[in-house]
Amino acid sequence: MKPRHKRIAIIAGGVVALSVAVGLVLNAFQSNLVFFFTPSQVVAKEAPIDRTFRIGGMVEVGSIKRHADGLTVAFRVTDTAKTLDVVYTGVLPDLFREGKGVVAQGRLGADGLFKASEVLAKHDENYMPPEAAHAIEQARKAGATVKQP
Repeated sequence: MKPRHKRIAIIAGGVVALSVAVGLVLNAFQSNLVFFFTPSQVVAKEAPIDRTFRIGGMVEVGSIKRHADGLTVAFRVTDTAKTLDVVYTGVLPDLFREGKGVVAQGRLGADGLFKASEVLAKHDENYMPPEAAHAIEQARKAGATVKQP
């Protein structure tokens, strides 16, 4: 094999290896990508049904229902415009309360019920996840009000 052909083969091999590496990185990135949606967007069917995503807003006052097993909790998340039913099985954060900010990660079922695999609550009195705060602010601009506990 001539030196010129060796160089071409090495360059072609390098391009193939780089392409495979980029493909693997993009595939891993896409499978770990989690989008955020508000309850209004979920109700408007903008959220995917077969993928994991996050919802955020306020836990609606009077909506928390604990099941007999002690771990399953049903509650509603609102952005003051629309409300979404959520079911979570597991230990809730200590700061999880009615009327407080929350972000839940999970999947939307075909029945419209959001099955959360993770629930995050705010960490102090002044904090709310940026996406949830933005969603609530947008709903306030639309003329809705937030129920406070």
